Amino acid sequence: MSDKLAPTDEAAIAAVVCEAAGAGEPLAIIGNDTKAGMLRPVQAARTLSTRNLAGITLYSPNELVISARAGTTLAEIEATLSEHHQHIIAEPPDLAAIYRSSGQQTIGGVIATNLSGPRRIAWGAMRDHVLGIRAVTGHGEAIHSGGRVLKNVTGLDLCKLLTGSHGTLGVITEVTLKVLPAPAASGTIVLPGVDAAAGVAALSAALGSPYSVSAAAWLPAEAAARVAALAGFGGAVALARIEDMASSVAYRTARLRDDLGSRSCEILDDVPSRAVWRAIRDLAPLLAEPADAVWRISARPSAGPAVLRTLADAVGARGYLDWGGGLAWIAAPATVAAHAAVEAAATAAGGTWLLMRGTESLRTAVDVIPPEPEPLARITRRVKAALDPHGILNPGRLYGGM
Repeated sequence: MSDKLAPTDEAAIAAVVCEAAGAGEPLAIIGNDTKAGMLRPVQAARTLSTRNLAGITLYSPNELVISARAGTTLAEIEATLSEHHQHIIAEPPDLAAIYRSSGQQTIGGVIATNLSGPRRIAWGAMRDHVLGIRAVTGHGEAIHSGGRVLKNVTGLDLCKLLTGSHGTLGVITEVTLKVLPAPAASGTIVLPGVDAAAGVAALSAALGSPYSVSAAAWLPAEAAARVAALAGFGGAVALARIEDMASSVAYRTARLRDDLGSRSCEILDDVPSRAVWRAIRDLAPLLAEPADAVWRISARPSAGPAVLRTLADAVGARGYLDWGGGLAWIAAPATVAAHAAVEAAATAAGGTWLLMRGTESLRTAVDVIPPEPEPLARITRRVKAALDPHGILNPGRLYGGM
């Protein structure tokens, strides 16, 4: 069992990192440890948690900006925003179900993993809405980048570099986010009984329409059955969401249904629409057994159906498609053979992959993200050396030996 440290301020975090750097002792960097099974396991004698570094430090509803310390729970931030009818744009998922965790995820963990939900296809990834970051580097030095406005020229854009770095380049201590007014209503077009190829084609048409579709997913029958209680699905479905004022949603969903030309199209009203997309966001449709690993594959939307079909035939994988077909969520046995099949399918589709959950033995034995081409790998090593020269921050989390 590692020694767990949970300082209450940035200065104390910097002191811990500085001491570890001087001793050459690695640190496992966590928030509330809600994603312990993600990527490679970190071998470290001590764990540094930001869970006690909590609290909203700035919220300006009129300026659409919020700042919070890294240990602030996402639930607290969302509750504060909802009081002013605002929301986090990228719709970050709660993956407690696949990690079987009971704690609440922190905003620092969301930023460190760059997690985004269904709205990412329309509004961008989590990193696109990070205005500013404070962090402690592997030198034990507190740094900040960005500011509290959308356009700023405060130096190198370390915000995007640290977002998605999984704690390997710095310990995030505070973040500033751009937020937006929350949509008053949600409506979803449901195309029942379509296979993956037809579903993705319909979703592409919906996303290319003038009706501002904010999410698009295809669920096979077994995945749809897992959320059937929310909307009464009876088989495979393609889903396209529209968000806005209630009158606008009603008009645009009706027009989109007509344009898609399917008499069997249904429209989910606000409450079931929100419930279905919350379930899709949090991977409820994914039938992941306790012994399964979970991967995500990003590729062009037209390749999504082939990815699902190939992996179902090769290793009995189950999954569904989000982001209009461009994101495949996959569950399959946690074996090296299944991982190799996922890697091959992603590569054949011209896409990329990430091992989201797996046994410790699997996560140790395989690459958890695609190896970088050597020119890019050299840049990665130089960035790591600049920000964490002693290699003490989450060593091996992304790449073995680094």
